[in-house]
Amino acid sequence: MELPTIAAPGVGERADAVADAACHLYDTIAPWGIGAPGGWSRTAAEDAAEAIETTAHALASIDPGAEVVLAPVHAALADLRRRLGLATADVATGDGLPATPRTVGNPRRTRWVRVLTAPSPRQPPSRTTS
Repeated sequence: MELPTIAAPGVGERADAVADAACHLYDTIAPWGIGAPGGWSRTAAEDAAEAIETTAHALASIDPGAEVVLAPVHAALADLRRRLGLATADVATGDGLPATPRTVGNPRRTRWVRVLTAPSPRQPPSRTTS
């Protein structure tokens, strides 16, 4: 499958923002080292795991087989949540969307809780002949 060079409105900007945020998170946490006290908190780990899970759900809409390819990501995050004693992720429905809207993981911040809906199928541009 070849992807178009231009994304739908807002997709490119939001994907770029996610990539930047992930880089900033890594740069912030890297000096703490693995297992060092003070690096991660429970809510920070939950928020980061949720961001990866949500991004994987979004990427699953790229191609019909993408959900299968991304299944190991969800399995790895579920294992990480168990190892860290974090709450389990929201269960996805048959169409790949969470059964319930995601909740705010960090009560210190205010975030909009978005209800995920299935994307509308893309339509080819209408061609009008004159």
